[in-house]
Amino acid sequence: MRLLLVEDEPDMAALLRDELDRHGYLTDCAPSIEIAIEAIETISHDLVILDRQLGDGDGASLIAHLRKRRPNVPIVILSARGSSDERVEGLNLGADDYLPKPFIISELIARLRAVLRRPGQMAENRITIGNLAFNVIQAEVFIDDVRLELPRREYLVLESLMRRIGRTVRRAILYEEVYGSDDEIQSNALEAHISRLRRRLTDAGASVTIQPVRGVGYYMKLNP
Repeated sequence: MRLLLVEDEPDMAALLRDELDRHGYLTDCAPSIEIAIEAIETISHDLVILDRQLGDGDGASLIAHLRKRRPNVPIVILSARGSSDERVEGLNLGADDYLPKPFIISELIARLRAVLRRPGQMAENRITIGNLAFNVIQAEVFIDDVRLELPRREYLVLESLMRRIGRTVRRAILYEEVYGSDDEIQSNALEAHISRLRRRLTDAGASVTIQPVRGVGYYMKLNP
């Protein structure tokens, strides 16, 4: 699941990105309205977190642009402008939730999950293929009802492949869904993540396998 964080305070942005990454989210950061608009135009995000006090304007001004481009994308405002009038204003502008600063990370994660659980926000909250189950909102993977712990990159690879079971997922798509726009990608990093994921799935007795398509990408299939 890929998020867009619009926050111009570098320390806050880094802290939030680290925490969101730790909970299984791939997070792109935009420090301004201008950069956020570019990200909105080029990347499909599952949720957007907005600060209001940005150097080039009010982050809430992005809501109308977001609603035009992707009407159903969840939007959460995270701002020091937290008076009751300002919260009402943000919600009336089209935000799905408004969390004033300061806040605690556990509440932010809970609010994000609550927004994503609402009808129409995610096409599938739980994906099941054979004995492999994937809870998108909680960022959990189970094989025969036993939880499988995965590093974040492998989790994102698995999500991408499971959403397209039986279809070849091109490498370019995997790169887009596994790595953030600011990530430095090492040579053969994707192959290494997939190799480790395949081994973990096999060791855990998963009824699926990941197959390469030479020069194109990978696909997941259900074992007979």
